[in-house]
Amino acid sequence: MPSWLIPYALLAPGLLVIAALLLYPLYQMVDMSFHDVRLKNLRAINPVPPEFVGLENYTKIFESDLFWPSLRNTLLFAAAAVALTIVLGTLVGLLLHRLGSKMSMFVIVGVMAAWATPPPAQAIIWKWLFDSDAGIANWALNLLPDWLSNLVFGRADWSGQPWLNEPFTIYLVLTVSVVWASFPFIAVSILAGLKSIPHELYEAAEMDGSGPITTFAKITLPMLKPVYAVLIVLSIIWDFKVFTQLYLLAGGTANREAFNLSLWSYAEAFGGSPKMGLGAAVAVVLTIILLIITFVYVRQIVKTEDVR
Repeated sequence: MPSWLIPYALLAPGLLVIAALLLYPLYQMVDMSFHDVRLKNLRAINPVPPEFVGLENYTKIFESDLFWPSLRNTLLFAAAAVALTIVLGTLVGLLLHRLGSKMSMFVIVGVMAAWATPPPAQAIIWKWLFDSDAGIANWALNLLPDWLSNLVFGRADWSGQPWLNEPFTIYLVLTVSVVWASFPFIAVSILAGLKSIPHELYEAAEMDGSGPITTFAKITLPMLKPVYAVLIVLSIIWDFKVFTQLYLLAGGTANREAFNLSLWSYAEAFGGSPKMGLGAAVAVVLTIILLIITFVYVRQIVKTEDVR
C-alpha cells in the first residue's frame, strides 16, 4: 500500500461508522422533509409510497403561528443556559483547582453524579422540587421573611405556586435543571485546562502585584480560550436540542406556547395526527440554524487566532 494511502485507510473505519450512524439518518430526515409521510407510508404490510410535496412542508413551517414563538424559546433558552453553564462551571472549576487533591476528588465525584443522571430522571427530580403542592421550592420560598420576599419577588405567599403551567416559569425550571446537570462537565474540563497552565505565570503575576481578577483576565482566560471554544460549541449543540426535560416538565405537547423547535418537531411527527414529513422539516430547520450559529462562532474563533 502506498504510504500516502495509510492515513486514509486508518480513518476509513471511523468514517464508515459515522456515515452509518449519522449521515444516513440525516439524509433520511432531509428526504422525508420533502414528502408527506404518514403512518400508512410506514406500515410493514402494503406500505403506500409517500407523496413528494417539495417545499410545501417548509412553507407550512414559516407560515405557522408556532414558528416564531418556538424559535424565540429555543434561542433565549440556549443563550441563558449556555451562559449560566459556562459561568458556573468556571467558578466551580476554579474552586476545584484551589482545593486539595482529596477534597477536590470528593467534590468532583459529587458533582459528576448530577452530570451522569439521565435526562428523564433530571426532569422528574426538578418537576417534584417545583411541584405546586408538595414542592420544596415553594416551601423554601415561604421560609423567607415577608419583607424580603415582597422586596425581591413582590409577593410573600408562595403556597400553590404553579411553576409548570406558564411558559416563562417552565423555562425557568428547565434552565435550572439543564444548568444543574451540565455545569459539572464544564467544571472538570476547566479544571483540566487549569492544570496545564504553568505555575510560573501566576508567580510572575503575583510578583508584579496583579490581583485575582486581573490575573484571571490576563493569564487564565487567554490560556483557556481553546478549552472554552470547544465547551461553548458543545453547550450550544446540547442546549439547542433539549427535548426530554422540556417534554416532561411541560407535561407533553399540550402547552403549545412552551414549544421549542425540538418539541414542536416531535408534536408534528408523533402527535394525534402524525405528519412526519412536517416534523422532519422542523428538525432540518433546527439543524440548519444550529450549524449556522456554530459555524459563525467557530469562524470568529479562528479569525481571532489568526489575528493573534
